[in-house]
Amino acid sequence: MLCLHIILNIILVLVIFWALIAVFFRREIDVVFTRDPAAVNFLEVLLTYSGLHAIIYYRIANALLRVGIPFFPRWISQFGKFFTGIEIHPGAKIGNRFFIDHGMGVVIGETTIIGDDVLLYQGVTLGGTGLEKGKRHPTIGNNVVVGAGAKVLGNISIGDNSYIGANAVVIKDVPPNSTVVGVPGRVTKQDGKKLDLSLDHIHVLDPILQELEELRKRVNRLEKK
Repeated sequence: MLCLHIILNIILVLVIFWALIAVFFRREIDVVFTRDPAAVNFLEVLLTYSGLHAIIYYRIANALLRVGIPFFPRWISQFGKFFTGIEIHPGAKIGNRFFIDHGMGVVIGETTIIGDDVLLYQGVTLGGTGLEKGKRHPTIGNNVVVGAGAKVLGNISIGDNSYIGANAVVIKDVPPNSTVVGVPGRVTKQDGKKLDLSLDHIHVLDPILQELEELRKRVNRLEKK
C-alpha cells in the first residue's frame, strides 16, 4: 500500500511538472507545429522533442544566469546536453520562436546572438575561431535557416531572411536575403526576396552553378556572333 502511495505521488508530481512546462513554454511548443510537419499532437511534442527540451533547459539556465546565480546555469546546460545531445551555452542570447529540428550535435557558443524565427537543423555549430575574449561567436538575424551540418564561425553577422545550406562553412558576414553554400561558404542572392520558410531545400540557388550558367549563356551569345 505504501509503495502504491509513493508511485501515485510520483505520477502526480510528474503531471504537475509537465503541466507547468506546457504553460510556461507554450510559445516554444506552438512553434514546433508551424515548423515540423511530423508533429502529430501536443503531448507527443511536449514529451519527445529533444529540440524543444534543449530550448527549455536553455531558457531556465539563461534566466538563472541573468539574475547572477553561479554554477547552476552551466550545470543545467550540461544536464540538458546529456539528455538531448544539444549544447547551448546559458550565456547565449536567443530570440522568440526559435526551433531546433532533430537537433543532435547542435552547439551554440556563449556569445552567440540569435534573432527571432530562426530554425537550426542537426549538426549545426555556431562557434568561435580562437581563444579571443569578448564577442567571438556569430550574430544570427531574424528569419534565418541554418541547414544540417553547417558551421557558422567567429564574430560574424548573418543577415535577416538568409539560408545557410547544409554543410556550409561560413566565416564571413552574410548580407540579408542571401543563400550560402559550400566550403568556404559562397553567397548568392535570392533575388532580394524574403526567404520562405517552407523548408524547400531542393530549389536553393547554388552560386557556382549560377556562374557556370552565366558563362554558358555568354559562350552561346559569342558563338552566335
